Amino acid sequence: MPTRTLANFQDFQDFITGLKLLGTGGGGSPTAGMEMLTQAHSEGLSLGWIDAAELPDEAFSCTTYGSGSISEDTPGSLEEIHELGRKRNIPVRYAYRAPEIAIRELEAYAGVRIGAIVPVELGASNTIAPLVTAARLGLPLVDGDYSGRAVPQDMQSTYFLKGVPAYPAAIVDWWGNVIILKEVVTAEMGERIGKMLGVAAFGVVYFANTLLSAEQTRDTIIPGTLTLSLELGQAVHRAVETGRDPIAEIVRKLEGWLLFQGVVVGKEWQDKEGVMVGTTFIQGTGAFSGKSMKVWFLNENHVCWLDEQPYVFSPDLIILANPNTGEGYTNTEIKKDDPVVVLGAKAHPIFRTERALQYFAPRYWGFDFDYVPIEERMRAK
Repeated sequence: MPTRTLANFQDFQDFITGLKLLGTGGGGSPTAGMEMLTQAHSEGLSLGWIDAAELPDEAFSCTTYGSGSISEDTPGSLEEIHELGRKRNIPVRYAYRAPEIAIRELEAYAGVRIGAIVPVELGASNTIAPLVTAARLGLPLVDGDYSGRAVPQDMQSTYFLKGVPAYPAAIVDWWGNVIILKEVVTAEMGERIGKMLGVAAFGVVYFANTLLSAEQTRDTIIPGTLTLSLELGQAVHRAVETGRDPIAEIVRKLEGWLLFQGVVVGKEWQDKEGVMVGTTFIQGTGAFSGKSMKVWFLNENHVCWLDEQPYVFSPDLIILANPNTGEGYTNTEIKKDDPVVVLGAKAHPIFRTERALQYFAPRYWGFDFDYVPIEERMRAK
């Protein structure tokens, strides 16, 4: 039995609220996430998760996730998937059931019975998909993930940093195409192949991979992140309901910082090689009047500048949220004239190691400056 259960629509909304915030601008479509949750609920499925300590020692886990762009051109709802299928004359065979098919295909190829599922990251669709898939398959979902936030690539995961192979992988799209990726020469090449398959599939493909024993699973995950996401969303909901400041609650819950407040004055972006890349421009208001901030994203937020000076960077979290509701913005939906606060929080320590920063710091994204931990930046203010 799950140790934590989502029982009703308010739980669904709170969970997605927390996942959007920790998704740092990415993590998939919240509309798709809510559709998956409500459909599963209507089917009478029990939606929840267990602590990693409860995982049977003989169980093998895998992860499942969507790989592709979060741009406005990528379908973000079931209706949009079917509309794209009609436009391209492609029948929709699996739609939101693609992760389930991918897991069964991985089992068949690897000859291993999967006993649990672990989300690869935190996000309003990429966490919901494994949650619902686990419920449909009658498997436990583990309370944890491999990133502690949303990330654009395999190289920003704990399994990569610990040298755990992510392959073989089963890859399935909405339409019904099924691919087994037996092995890859490097994680970077595997990531590129996945993104290119997403382009070929007109948006997203779903992976099932990273087969781990129960002991490896417990050693590799960042534990407790699903419970954190739900509690974060609940804190925002309670604050709004009682007339308190939801942003203060987010900062408190994440032990983070308010970096900026203002209004969006522009967003430049492009769909590039299977990812959404661009910059959001913000003009300060209130205490930040006369100042400016820009936030660069590659699906998720990774670098921000205050008055054109480098300020806060991934792997630390850069979160854009509505100051009135506390709801996080995805980079797909944020637009000109939106009110916004920019929040920051520390990354999990594993992502601050020398090896991790090779794949997660500003120079990896192509910028000519080094990572500075957010707490050092805040002390220097």
